[in-house]
Amino acid sequence: MSDDSRQALAEFLRTRRTRVRPQDVGLEPGPRRRVAGLRREELALLAGVSSDYYQRMEQGRDVRPSDQVLDAIARALNFTAEESRHLHSLAAATRTPTRQAREYPPEEVPPTTLRLLAATSSPALIIGRFLDVLAWNPLAGALLGAFTELPEHDRNLLALLLHPDADPACPERAATVAELTAMLRAQVASAPAHPRAVQLVGELAVHNAEFATLWARHDVESATRGRMRVFHPLVGELNLDWDAYPMPGAPGPVLIAYTAEPGSPDAERLQLLSGLLDTPDRTTPTAHRS
Repeated sequence: MSDDSRQALAEFLRTRRTRVRPQDVGLEPGPRRRVAGLRREELALLAGVSSDYYQRMEQGRDVRPSDQVLDAIARALNFTAEESRHLHSLAAATRTPTRQAREYPPEEVPPTTLRLLAATSSPALIIGRFLDVLAWNPLAGALLGAFTELPEHDRNLLALLLHPDADPACPERAATVAELTAMLRAQVASAPAHPRAVQLVGELAVHNAEFATLWARHDVESATRGRMRVFHPLVGELNLDWDAYPMPGAPGPVLIAYTAEPGSPDAERLQLLSGLLDTPDRTTPTAHRS
């Protein structure tokens, strides 16, 4: 089994334990606490496991917790459903014998999905499992601007928002970056050895301190909808709702569509942007990754 898998489980448990205050779980804080959050022995008591066993988990040692133990720890730490799934995923990886490097097929957008994208009047993107932008329709291209002209390797939604130029255009950039980082963390847990995951996380962690800090928090999230506010240089402020629609495949790409409330100023500005497109019938570009 992989030392990296055990270490990932240990780090996730440590970050979550230190965020839970004793009073949050019915314990007296007590004087002179030297650690943030719960002590290891306190969490072990709440979860009904021995302190030694839990300590070995946090030390990344060779333990194989059962689903019952994992569920007990998740309850003790007040995990969300997404955090509980992530915990089970990390633990499952520690039980899996190390195998030779496997081949990962390139992420490709099916022709039928491209036709759906072209027929969509709202801005829409196709996102790969690690937030790479695989395809977009013309109106989404107008929203993304020069991003669409970047090489395939750099067309990543998270990398886009981590770029310094994103600050003035996206007022909620920091919150969106935190959300996307948590989504990426959940995806990487399901395929930690994937070459694109290793490459992307490594590059972002080395070159961007904001990402490195967020990645170390071990937050996980699986967002399906949200709201985006962006300042477009041609039409001004746009407040758009977005929804994510999984496409065929396991795991398959995700279609993200942006919409505005009918009759609202945002809808009018979006319609204005659509009318400003030079070539509205241009071919939708697609990127393929290995």
